[in-house]
Amino acid sequence: MLPFCEKRANGLALDKDGHLILCDSGNRTIASVDLSTKTKTIIVDNYQGKRLNSPNDLVIHSNGDIYFTDPPYGLKDLNDSPHKELAFNGVYRFSRDGGIKLLTDEFTFPNGIALSPDEKTLYVAQSDPEKPILMAYDLMDDGWIAQGRILFDFSELAKQGKPGLPDGMAIDGHGNLFVTGPGGVHVITPDGVHLGSIATGQAIANCAFGDDGSVLYLTSDMMLCRVQLKTKGMYF
Repeated sequence: MLPFCEKRANGLALDKDGHLILCDSGNRTIASVDLSTKTKTIIVDNYQGKRLNSPNDLVIHSNGDIYFTDPPYGLKDLNDSPHKELAFNGVYRFSRDGGIKLLTDEFTFPNGIALSPDEKTLYVAQSDPEKPILMAYDLMDDGWIAQGRILFDFSELAKQGKPGLPDGMAIDGHGNLFVTGPGGVHVITPDGVHLGSIATGQAIANCAFGDDGSVLYLTSDMMLCRVQLKTKGMYF
């Protein structure tokens, strides 16, 4: 663990073999943990020989590919850190047979990431107070992205002084996105229509469906909360 990095893990997901795949922000890697042996293995820690910034969130495709974001949040002084080796904050795809590929370097602060239920759309949240947006990309059969578009702009909510920025997200079985952002969690359709919000009064970092799929769990700096919903997560 390096002293200039935030000592924590962030985004988590289970792969098809039951291994915990994590964004190890403190060690600047994507890693795998065998839950039976507690053995940790580094999957990827660099792009073209330069260390990753601090992987933040990930999602695993049904074919095993790992899509992840790499903002500078784990580095002291963020983009100004002398230990930052990459000149950008990227969104990547990692595959066991093809290694790491940079999908886009156009984000200022890429954060949450998710796939639509049919895996034809990749969603990425940008937690930049100057441009707090949710992007949607067509996901091609070869794993590359195309036709990026702003699905929802959180700027007006941010201007109202509501705490928080676009961060984590979860998707229900209908493809609706539950995205953390200014003021709480916002429910957005695949067409970008804002259906409503779960107002929390606190900045929420992440959310995930649990129990039988109808309970949404929310995390903030100091709280773990849950909300009973009438819908269920896409994996239930």
